[in-house]
Amino acid sequence: MSDSIKRGYTPTDLKEFSSKSIEILKIASSDVLAIIDRGYSIKSVSTFVGNHYQLSERQRMAITRAVSPTKDVELRLNKLVTSCKNQSVHIDGLNIIITLETMLSQTTLIKCMDGTIRDLCGLRGTYRLIDKTDMAIELIGNELQYLGVSKAIFYLDKPVSNTGRLAQRIHELLQDSPFTLQTELVPNADAILETKDNVITSDAIILNRCNS
Repeated sequence: MSDSIKRGYTPTDLKEFSSKSIEILKIASSDVLAIIDRGYSIKSVSTFVGNHYQLSERQRMAITRAVSPTKDVELRLNKLVTSCKNQSVHIDGLNIIITLETMLSQTTLIKCMDGTIRDLCGLRGTYRLIDKTDMAIELIGNELQYLGVSKAIFYLDKPVSNTGRLAQRIHELLQDSPFTLQTELVPNADAILETKDNVITSDAIILNRCNS
């Protein structure tokens, strides 16, 4: 059904995220945190610190996704739900599926300050199903069943290519699950998720704004 590719794979990752490079990235991340905790923009700070340590664009992206102001981390952790048994959950579909596809591709993932796992993929308005997609969907279904949710609503950005096919595939794979399944193709998934409870995402802005 799909191409056999490694989601998010970049050949230079072997060097840019080697043990030696990671030690430099940890120091740079510490510098970034110290400055953004004083109120500076992470975009400008990552440029300044990245230039100092001569980091690549991908290394800088890793830092901006891994590091958050301490107050934002505390805000997100305070919203963390310990149980969603017999409740509805609202899922940032592309966000979660792409991260799992990246994991299954054995491509670089970042363990972040707020406890989330983030990838280094950039959608840019395009998405295509790959040979890892089905397994990613099935992993989500298994976890939702384990959590005992009553309903799972997947939100997918309609303007992104192939999200209609992805919604269809989610239904095909999870339609017999013990929870009620719903997929929503919407103009802007982020805007909806920011208003919800029990949101499943690693998107920092959504985590800051959602109810839980």
